[in-house]
Order: sequence, then structure tokens, then C-alpha cells
Amino acid sequence: MSLLSPAISSIARLRQWRIEGWKSHPADAQREVLQDIVTAAQYTEFGRKYDFSNLYNVKAFKAAVPIHEYEDLKPLIERTMQGEQNLLWNSPVSWFAKSSGTSSDKSKFIPLTDESMQDCHYKAAKDVLTMYYEFNPESKLLTGKGLILGGSHNINPVNTEAQYGDLSAVLLQNSPFWAHWLRTPDLSIALMDEWES
Repeated sequence: MSLLSPAISSIARLRQWRIEGWKSHPADAQREVLQDIVTAAQYTEFGRKYDFSNLYNVKAFKAAVPIHEYEDLKPLIERTMQGEQNLLWNSPVSWFAKSSGTSSDKSKFIPLTDESMQDCHYKAAKDVLTMYYEFNPESKLLTGKGLILGGSHNINPVNTEAQYGDLSAVLLQNSPFWAHWLRTPDLSIALMDEWES
């Protein structure tokens, strides 16, 4: 394990150049992300409704796509939960993150794809580590294991292809193989419903 921290530190330094680019040109970075999303989703039901294939810039996107709240998207999410695909995103939805009650006091189900977990949640964790190592190059943070506990992990089937649970538990369940080396307790304990007892 002692060799892991220097290796990750080296990888983090290689990624730092990308982060510096985002910091230097944030508007360009955001435009690139928006264009990637619009391009990927152009053939979904949502993308066809708002003519994503003809949206080439932020101004066109803002003019074509109104602000949506969860309730506006709920019918598409519910259809996705019934097994329909290609409604909001172009890759298969295999998980839903169940939020705790919010202003409406009802749980919300957020569609998750393998792609969204990799490109959003896990990439963000890598970027946080990258920035940490930028400011703490001699850190021994990853020379041992970290204590990580997920939320309630009642894995509930939604349909034959998908299931739901708390976001933290879903991310733990689907984390990359190397992440299991860096954490304790074992996944079966971290995802227990009542680990306090």
C-alpha cells in the first residue's frame, strides 16, 4: 500500500494540466461540456423534443430549452423506471439514486448510467484528489485505508434491468476495483442498513 500514494500522486500531477486549463478558461470548458451533452442526447426523446441536433451554442440552447424542475421530468423518469430507454440519455440507465425527502417531502429518483458515474461522480473524486496532491505533494493520505460508510443500501429492483438505492451506496457498490483497496470496512459492512448497531 505504501507505493500506492506516490503512484497516485504522479497520476494526479499528469491530470493537473487539464484542471489548470479549466481554471484558465472556465467558459470554454463549460461550453465544451454542454456541447458534449447536447451531441450525446440529440437522439433521445428529450433531445428530439428540443431539437438538440440544431443547438450549436449556449445562446441557442437557452432559447430552445426551458428550465426544468424535477416534476417536469418525472414522467420521463417514471417511464425509464419501467424499462424504457433513450428518453433523457442515450446510454442504458441501470441504477436510480433515491434522494431523501426534499421540499415536496417525497423521494426523488435520479437516473444513473455507468457513464454518468464514471464521468461525473468518480471523475470528480479523482479531480479532488488531484487538487489535494497539488497542494500536498508529500501527502501520505493513500498509504493506508480510508473509513468509508455508505447510506442505506436497500437495493430494490425497479425493473428487470435496474435497481435503486441511496446515491452514496450506489457509488460504493459500483466503484472501480482499485477503490476497494483504499477503503475499509468491507463493502458488505459499509452497506449494511444499520451499521451503527
